[in-house]
Amino acid sequence: MTDRVRIGVAGGGLMGCGIATQMAAAGHAVRVFETDEAAAGRVPARCAAILDELVAARALGEAEARDVLVRVEVTRDVAALADCGTVFEAIREVLPEKHALYARLEPVLAPGTTLASTTSGFTPEDLARPLVRPDRFLVAHFWNPPHIVPLVEVLTTATTRPDVLDGVESLLRQAGCEPVRLKKAVPGFIGNRLQFAVLREALHLLREGVADAETIDRVMKLSIGRRYAAIGPLEGADVGGLETFLTISRYLMPELAKSEDVLDVLQGHTDRGERGRASGQGFYTWDAAREEWLRQVRLRLLGQP
Repeated sequence: MTDRVRIGVAGGGLMGCGIATQMAAAGHAVRVFETDEAAAGRVPARCAAILDELVAARALGEAEARDVLVRVEVTRDVAALADCGTVFEAIREVLPEKHALYARLEPVLAPGTTLASTTSGFTPEDLARPLVRPDRFLVAHFWNPPHIVPLVEVLTTATTRPDVLDGVESLLRQAGCEPVRLKKAVPGFIGNRLQFAVLREALHLLREGVADAETIDRVMKLSIGRRYAAIGPLEGADVGGLETFLTISRYLMPELAKSEDVLDVLQGHTDRGERGRASGQGFYTWDAAREEWLRQVRLRLLGQP
């Protein structure tokens, strides 16, 4: 088991707080670095909300949750990360801002400290370009929220040391995550590419009037969504028979959505100020009943082994 070490998280947003709570729940002391005063002030409440959810799902006891929260500190001083063994960068997806943060972090971090970006799309090479020590850098792409979705996509630079990769993967497993190594970087990595391929087809079906949003979502949840919880798409093809899948693919794949014009559906909603749950309206109306539905979904997911 990985020794308990101090973990740093640079960025106090939803993902940063999720990672901080996950690591603290695994017994690590965590220090969250956030420059914005208001965002720094929200970190304890965000971490507490995650712990409340874990308690409600009976994944943690109330006393244990209080102990976890005590292990999370918040700082606005980058020098406070100097004693961290691993630092996860979790700021927004703006490359110059990430590079600016690394320029502040590198002089502070100890020689043996690992720096990991939680980016959802930038390649390790692009991120590491200005680093003095790219050999201790890699990407660890968590999925949101980390306490419910265990996957972490891990990618290295050409110079990342093997011991850095092994150490991060060991830390992630000890914290209850499921790291997977990618052999090469592609935009969006694996998970987001699969997710957005499905989203493009769903938007196409909606725009073409094949069904409404609720029906499309129900079809997904009651068919391949249920299957994909246990069997991946390539496993499913093997089980169904590759010859059968080849036959279907030859007539169906040419009919699938391929262009980005389906983004007009999303653009129309955002132009009307309908941003989804955050604004209370998107494809659905996010009232109290739907918020309770989402809460129950998350609790069911937390109850799964």
